Amino acid sequence: MLIQLTYASRCSHALGPADIKDILGASQRNNARLGVTGALCLNNGIFLQQLEGDRTVVNALYHRILKDTRHRDTAILDLSEITHRQFTGWAMGLLPSLDTNRQLFLKYSGAAEFDPYSMSTLSLRSFFAEVLQNVRWLE
Repeated sequence: MLIQLTYASRCSHALGPADIKDILGASQRNNARLGVTGALCLNNGIFLQQLEGDRTVVNALYHRILKDTRHRDTAILDLSEITHRQFTGWAMGLLPSLDTNRQLFLKYSGAAEFDPYSMSTLSLRSFFAEVLQNVRWLE
């Protein structure tokens, strides 16, 4: 069964550009091997990630994330069965908090600062659909 899991977490400590590059590289390698696709957003010290793949594999990956000391306040925001993947070309794409992406982050946030914890399921799904079409990605 193919599922899509969206979660948020707060960074447990400040991450520099090298840390982010390492996270992205490891995610791309591991996810490609596991058959997982998705996107990772990092804004204001908050990770927002959408993972797609086999239910058992995505579940195991999420449990590994829960044990990762870089994350705290981890919460599943959306979990659904899907008929197809959105991120077919991405083992993992990164949406950073660049000025060019700021409007997109704020478009779906109810507050002045991006807060995925307060976003509805519909807003989260719309956010990621727009991410695919309009943002600058780092590979």
